[in-house]
Amino acid sequence: MGFSLYEAVVPGYLQILGSMAGLINKAEIWCRENNQPAATLIQAQLAPNMFPFAYQISSSAWHSLGAIQGVRNGVFSPDMTPPPSDFPALRQKIADAIAGLQAVAKEEVDGFIGKPLKFEMGDYRMNFVAEDFLLSFSQPNFYFHATTAYDILRWKGLSIGKGDFLGAVRRITS
Repeated sequence: MGFSLYEAVVPGYLQILGSMAGLINKAEIWCRENNQPAATLIQAQLAPNMFPFAYQISSSAWHSLGAIQGVRNGVFSPDMTPPPSDFPALRQKIADAIAGLQAVAKEEVDGFIGKPLKFEMGDYRMNFVAEDFLLSFSQPNFYFHATTAYDILRWKGLSIGKGDFLGAVRRITS
């Protein structure tokens, strides 16, 4: 079997985005059951110089579907728009990323191999080929932000575990 860029990135994005949707639901339930405003979790951050939960969720979406769109366009920049400020909008952000990724054809992503891409952030630039961008930059960022969102909820006291992060793993069922 040859290398498939699609198989190396998209199924993992979908798996963890699905778990992020579940974490958002658990966060909303926790706020309701503990008589806490949504901002208690949505604006929670692990350290003063880290971005809050909402940003981590938004960045998970951006470094998955946004990364694919960036490769299509030949340029990727961080999403500097404010993240959603409520649970329904966070849930929609993840749902949109999932739907967008489900619509991506394997042949398209596999066809990205060797395609140039430029990362731009203000005056800072980095040049990549698509597979290096997706595998060495965007995918690690995706997992970093997803893990940080999970960690924020654990730190705030939600009863969640590794299974909540892993989501629906791909396995043989017979």
